[in-house]
Amino acid sequence: MSRESTTRGVLVALLAAAFLAALLGILNRLGIRIVGATAFLAIRWITIGLLAAYATVRKSLTAWILAGMAAGAEIGYDAPATAVHFQVLGTIFLRLIKVIIAPLLFGTLVVGIAGHADLKKVGRMGIKALVFFEIVSTLALVIGFAAIDISHAGVGIKLPADASRLLQAVKPQSASDVILNVFPENIAKSIAEGQVLQVVVFSILFGIALAMVPEAKRRPLVALAESLSETMFKFTNIVMLTAPIGVFGAIAYVVGHMGLGVLLPLLKLLATMYVALVVFIAVVLLPIALLARIPIARFSRAVAEPVAIAFATASSEAALPRAMEHMEAIGVPRPTVAFVIPTGYSFNLAGSGLYQSLALIFIAQAAGLHVSVSEQIIMLLTLLLTSKGTAGVARASLVIVLAAVTQFHLPIEPFFLLFGIDQLMDMPRTAVNVLGNCLASVVVARWDGDFPAETETLER
Repeated sequence: MSRESTTRGVLVALLAAAFLAALLGILNRLGIRIVGATAFLAIRWITIGLLAAYATVRKSLTAWILAGMAAGAEIGYDAPATAVHFQVLGTIFLRLIKVIIAPLLFGTLVVGIAGHADLKKVGRMGIKALVFFEIVSTLALVIGFAAIDISHAGVGIKLPADASRLLQAVKPQSASDVILNVFPENIAKSIAEGQVLQVVVFSILFGIALAMVPEAKRRPLVALAESLSETMFKFTNIVMLTAPIGVFGAIAYVVGHMGLGVLLPLLKLLATMYVALVVFIAVVLLPIALLARIPIARFSRAVAEPVAIAFATASSEAALPRAMEHMEAIGVPRPTVAFVIPTGYSFNLAGSGLYQSLALIFIAQAAGLHVSVSEQIIMLLTLLLTSKGTAGVARASLVIVLAAVTQFHLPIEPFFLLFGIDQLMDMPRTAVNVLGNCLASVVVARWDGDFPAETETLER
């Protein structure tokens, strides 16, 4: 039997098992028991086994990551007390990824700027990237406002009794804090704290300074930076072999720690956000890709893995090295990838922006307040400004929402409802952030005439 027919057979069996498991789950929720609990458990694990078999046959890391997500969710559901101990696996994976980011960004940005010494081109690329970022971010905010206005997910919500004690978990930032957060005072401190934008600013300034140095003195440092970036890409390949295990640990902990009960009172809010993100992809990102004549199939294959990692770990940083590598593999020049994607982590967080606008109106609805269209426009402009440069801040989206709540004098109590399901809302918005930044790099490259009309298929 050929490998193709084997793959097809495993895929058909997987789809059949998944459909059966989903159908039995729905019937079980409706009180209709077709099979016993043990048989239903066996069907779910058979489905996960088939997914692992499919990943083995396809030799696909993305499929293995999905298998890890499914297995983690199942362990978290079946044995929550055990599952919470698997958090260490996800933490180890995130640490290995985070240690890559600073040297990778430094190496690629310095080579991209000083390697060609064309500072005017860097400036033009920056302007084009910022134009793209602002258009997409604005549309994301508008869709978030529209989605929550239509669903009224906050109407009738009951507030938690212990909401006030959660306030100390999040600290809002002032306008000066947001601005200062862009600029590094100590590059070692910026690296240690995971301040991606500060590392980007330092690397850009270092690259510009190096480009002004005479060729004879510039060449050794450029060669060193190029060797560093190549080494870190190989480092990434090694670390990514552990991705399915890390994803398994992260998902097992989330499901085991939170359970499924937290979803019930806020299910409408979750559904609103997920639908809004799908709409954003369909009516904003997809038309942009089509207008830019981007090969959709190749781009989809390239972003599948970093988007899956971002979704499973709720960390844009975890997906950054792989996203950069895959965009370069489909034909985006390294200087463009190195500049646009890291910068987008602070200026093009479309998924987070959509969440922030949606959350702000949700809070008003939960408090029984009506927000007019003119007030929503002011909120949009505020979020458009305050959301910049906060990617390195813990719980960045919650910080921005809390700051907006304070500024517009909304009641604080509904804000704490977001804590219970923040992880589940963080996963899809982070995945969309990564997807939008990958698309931005291809669009800017096409805009500059640097993205070829025909590119080689990304090899697995």
